[in-house]
Amino acid sequence: MNLKQIRQERNLSVPDLVELSGVPRRTIQDIEKRDDCRVSTAIILADALGVTLDELCRTEKAGE
Repeated sequence: MNLKQIRQERNLSVPDLVELSGVPRRTIQDIEKRDDCRVSTAIILADALGVTLDELCRTEKAGE
């Protein structure tokens, strides 16, 4: 999941994303550490960040 990268590219802090999305701070921090979450949470975060679910969840394979 590209949450931390996208958040940082938009110059958003975790508290900023909490305010935009309504997702609890702890949940965002856990997602950034574990790299997984519920689909419903990913949809909320993608909407708050203005990206598609694919952009948020895509993982790049080596060599691509």
